[in-house]
Amino acid sequence: MSATWLLRMAKWARHPPSWGRVKLVVGVVLLCVLVFAVESFFGWPDVLTPQKIRP
Repeated sequence: MSATWLLRMAKWARHPPSWGRVKLVVGVVLLCVLVFAVESFFGWPDVLTPQKIRP
């Protein structure tokens, strides 16, 4: 781990992100998990599968 990452972690520990940013990150992660769960239970729709176009 480089010194840059250690300095970044120290800055983050001294000045943690706001609750709004934490909620945003948690929301994006939950959205990704939801999309993954729907895709794994129901499968990928055939309409969204790309087709090869013959010249």
